[in-house]
Amino acid sequence: MATIDKRKFEFVALDSYASEAIDAPAYSYWRSVFRQFFSKKSTLVMLSLLVGILLMSFIYPLFANYDFEDVSNINDFSKRYIWPNGQYWFGTDEKGQSLFDGVWYGARNSIVISVIATVINTVIGVALGGIWGVSKRLDKILIEVYNVVSNIPEMLIIIVMTYSLGAGFWNLILAFCLTGWLGIAYAIRVQVLRYRDLEYNLASQTLGTPVWKIVTKNLLPQLVSVIVTMVSAMLPSYISYEAFLSFFGLGLPVTEPSLGRLISNYSTDLLSNGYLFWIPLTVLILVSLPLYIVGQNLADASDPRSHR
Repeated sequence: MATIDKRKFEFVALDSYASEAIDAPAYSYWRSVFRQFFSKKSTLVMLSLLVGILLMSFIYPLFANYDFEDVSNINDFSKRYIWPNGQYWFGTDEKGQSLFDGVWYGARNSIVISVIATVINTVIGVALGGIWGVSKRLDKILIEVYNVVSNIPEMLIIIVMTYSLGAGFWNLILAFCLTGWLGIAYAIRVQVLRYRDLEYNLASQTLGTPVWKIVTKNLLPQLVSVIVTMVSAMLPSYISYEAFLSFFGLGLPVTEPSLGRLISNYSTDLLSNGYLFWIPLTVLILVSLPLYIVGQNLADASDPRSHR
């Protein structure tokens, strides 16, 4: 039987602190979110397209001298209805105006309206929904309001409001925000009720964990994906709403360009000069689609259950 050479071993003192340490890599929620978000090729493609459109919409109009109501070239037939070429990338209209300038001016207005309406509705909806989920008194009131409003088509409410308030930038945003926050608040209320009384939250409360820490560490990661999903759906939907209303003359004033206004104005040229109609419509799609796909990818990445 082989003997053991005790000189090759030494006794180690017991370290009570080391015994409590968890031998696992550090986990960062947001680092994991962005790692998963940028790992998808569709995110990179759509994000690049979206950044390019945003830069053109907000930087190019600063240097272009475009007046939506300018008719100085209307009698110059050499500048009217020029098809897309090297000088006029998107062609010109019946007024001799460059469609390239008009599209980016219109895209800027459409995007700004959508972003402002989405931010307002999200802030109000998330804040009120969180209170709604923990207040039984408020729940009795808001649940009845939600039951009534949710049975009325949202577009019908927006159309009635735009008719009542008249065309205008802030009037349109007010029409979007009158009841837009209610659906978000209800969704947040449902999620708060779902996660509020789970075992790990009850255990955290029993152990004396501060409320703010329970919210930021336990509840917020569960709600981020829900919030991002709703935002990713609202941004393109409000752009579509604005285009729809402007198409029928209910959105922005006639002096303010928007993608919907351009599509409406050039709809009569669909057969003779189709580029005037299809180019603004294509830009509208290229704005809405990347917003939705990027938002959905971020929502998927924000779900803690998808993290490894």
